[in-house]
Amino acid sequence: MGEGNGLSSQAQSGGVAPVSEKVLREREMLSEARARGLGATIATYVKLSGPGWLQSAITLGGGSLAGSLYLGVIGGYDFLWLQPLMMILGVVMLAAIAYVTLSTGQRPFESINTHVSPVLGWGWLVAAMMANLVWAMPQFSLGTAALQQNLFPELLGGNAGKFLCVLGLFLVASVVVWFYDSAGVGMKVFDWVLKAMVGLVVVSFFGVVTAMSLEGILDWGQILKGFVPQFGLLWRPVADLQPFIEASGNPDYWTQAILATQRERMIAAAATAVGINMTFLLPYSMLRKGWDSGFRGLATFDLSTGLFIPFLLATSCVVIAAASQFHARFDAAEVEKPAVEIAGEFRSNLEKRLSAEMGADALAALEPEAVNAAIDGLPMADRQLAVMLVKRDAFDLAKSLENLFGEGGLTQRIFGVGVLGMALSTIIILMVINGFCVTEMTQRDGDRVVQRLGAVLPGIVGGLGFLAVWGDKQAQFWLAVPTSNFGMALLPIAYVTFFLMMNNRSLLGDAMPRGVFRLFANVVMLLAIVVSAVGAGMSIYGNLGWGGMAAVGAFIVAIFAASWMHGARGSTGS
Repeated sequence: MGEGNGLSSQAQSGGVAPVSEKVLREREMLSEARARGLGATIATYVKLSGPGWLQSAITLGGGSLAGSLYLGVIGGYDFLWLQPLMMILGVVMLAAIAYVTLSTGQRPFESINTHVSPVLGWGWLVAAMMANLVWAMPQFSLGTAALQQNLFPELLGGNAGKFLCVLGLFLVASVVVWFYDSAGVGMKVFDWVLKAMVGLVVVSFFGVVTAMSLEGILDWGQILKGFVPQFGLLWRPVADLQPFIEASGNPDYWTQAILATQRERMIAAAATAVGINMTFLLPYSMLRKGWDSGFRGLATFDLSTGLFIPFLLATSCVVIAAASQFHARFDAAEVEKPAVEIAGEFRSNLEKRLSAEMGADALAALEPEAVNAAIDGLPMADRQLAVMLVKRDAFDLAKSLENLFGEGGLTQRIFGVGVLGMALSTIIILMVINGFCVTEMTQRDGDRVVQRLGAVLPGIVGGLGFLAVWGDKQAQFWLAVPTSNFGMALLPIAYVTFFLMMNNRSLLGDAMPRGVFRLFANVVMLLAIVVSAVGAGMSIYGNLGWGGMAAVGAFIVAIFAASWMHGARGSTGS
């Protein structure tokens, strides 16, 4: 978004804190760089970047890893376009809230409540807090799994090791968050640690795909085609699975089962591109750094590089690796096992297939021998599809790559480091965001004690929630998918709010976008709202049915009622 010519009248009278020497120095650096040309400006932007990397640290977490891997398993290269597209739309919406925040100098929660709707303001805050607490669990789950399965299996095995892993993750995250809440050098240390973690994640997964490419096992022509959007995959299975579906004993069942899986994975992957708690973090992290309207160009650059590029590289590499190893592939020896030897999710998928044909009650009434006989009588394509739909995780992928690069633990450790970096960096940022949420909720902005107490909550809830509810090894990786679906249901709250703020003259004053820029921004923001609303609707209806849709309707009615009661102060400008 544009640079602007200073703060609006609202910002000037809104009690903005005095500008620090550091901000004045950075403003002078930007001014001198612009005078020297584009190259100097970009170099200065790189030096001053920060909030975008915080966004990377949270988006490159367990949800992105799980979403990318499951997309690769179910869709192959055909879904490579999905996450970058959602991230582009997310960057647009994040740029919008950055534009509003830096133009006004006001804290967004206060701005929304005053100029748009207190229902949206509180909905945004509460939804961000809920996302922090829920999303923390899969991060502790993934971090523990990486430590126990990939990095230190002998040292940290068993339940005692699990408790040690959770405690270690919590303590490390708490120390790093403490640096964030410290002035001066502490903030720099925090930025360095986060950038290093993001870089570690990207290098780990990029290194694996590079090695696979050098082995000659990747079809880069098909990979590049995968970045072309295919929206029809919401209504049809991917092409690679069609021959198996047609050869099965019940094509209609498998079509619906695969479609349901595709949609679930698409929603999960889309939701982890930009979560609603990310939208809360960005404006407050910029205000914390002292940025104002003169930093708007830097903010857009920061999002485009510090957020988009690492996300694109890391998620695409995971999709590519997973697709090459698991999509439309099966172990012939496993598929040909007699039913009496089949167990786990493979057997569960076959029994669901039988249940769809016979009825659940009829299947339950059969003796085990009869069930085995029915499974043995299924066409081979049914068995193959049942194996293909077995849930995989990053550790299965690491094991499969050992067949390419040899055993000895190196591949496991590379993946373990990448997964651990994802989990730990996300825990840290979830804690930071929750600190901001609590200070806003209690109206104690700047109170570091309150902020640190708020920051501790995701660590406690996430760690204990994982130990108490999600300690099952089979659930550790999969937990990221339902939590991502939950996050997708909340995302439109933020997007609609930011759209209304960008078109609110009482809030933006002279900084209100005009002309072609305003038209372009509104079109892209509306597109982002529509896409997020479709995903949210599918997630809510798929998980909660019509009751969930009714709750959404009640929330929308409450928004309009609150706006009317407050004299329609959220009306948009022309």
